[in-house]
Amino acid sequence: MPKSYQEIQADQNALAKAYRQAAPGILDGFMAMHKAAMREGAVSVKHKELMAVAIGIAARCDGCIAAHVRAAVRHGANREELIETIDVAIMMGGGPSVIYGTQALAAVDEFLAA
Repeated sequence: MPKSYQEIQADQNALAKAYRQAAPGILDGFMAMHKAAMREGAVSVKHKELMAVAIGIAARCDGCIAAHVRAAVRHGANREELIETIDVAIMMGGGPSVIYGTQALAAVDEFLAA
């Protein structure tokens, strides 16, 4: 059965909410770092999200792929840009990135269709 990246994203949000209640300082600190790193700057938010997609693929992180494909789409990334991002992730990550890259394309199509 194919993965649903929308479900992965929803599940991860619920898990993060529960973790935040247990360890608010840690998650709040991480989110502050996330906000600072992902702000608009010399590099656009869209391009930062594309970088995060590539790293998520290379790191084999379903939750990262879900969150950052969704964010990249929301910041204007199109299918072609995301495919080229997947291409770079595969080139950098080798065989395992082929598996997660093809799955990331399913996430791209899922979030673009939503």
